[in-house]
Amino acid sequence: MDNTDNVTAIRRLSQQYAYTALQMHETVARRAGLPGTDHKYLGFFLQKGAMTAGELAALTGLTTGAVTGLVDRFEKKKLVKRRPAADDRRKVIIAPDTKAIMALLKPLYKTYRSKSEQLIASFSDKELAVLEAYFRQAVAIMENTTHHLNNE
Repeated sequence: MDNTDNVTAIRRLSQQYAYTALQMHETVARRAGLPGTDHKYLGFFLQKGAMTAGELAALTGLTTGAVTGLVDRFEKKKLVKRRPAADDRRKVIIAPDTKAIMALLKPLYKTYRSKSEQLIASFSDKELAVLEAYFRQAVAIMENTTHHLNNE
């Protein structure tokens, strides 16, 4: 196999990985009682904590209208609470209930996480360095593409 064939094979695997991830996340969302991949947005709250709707929109790339619907759905499931900002009562802070989010999602990812960790542990340090370099650079390419498309 020449380098062009290798690049094509890896691109196809990368696409298959992305499509399979979408399918898995759709299934997790259904089991969590959420539409689509809403549960993935809960990860931003787990990483960043409380934030405004505008901050969530900037992180997710969603419109502020879509974020309002998203937060409504999360609030209905008692995963977040809206509260006025201490410094400006016109501003609303969306505060996650981390325990409720983890109680909802952790069981759904238990097997996936365990098997993923076993897979990662099976690679040598050198192989892990290659994987890390690939993912860091692939993420940067996706972020740059997103930024470019949002600013055309």
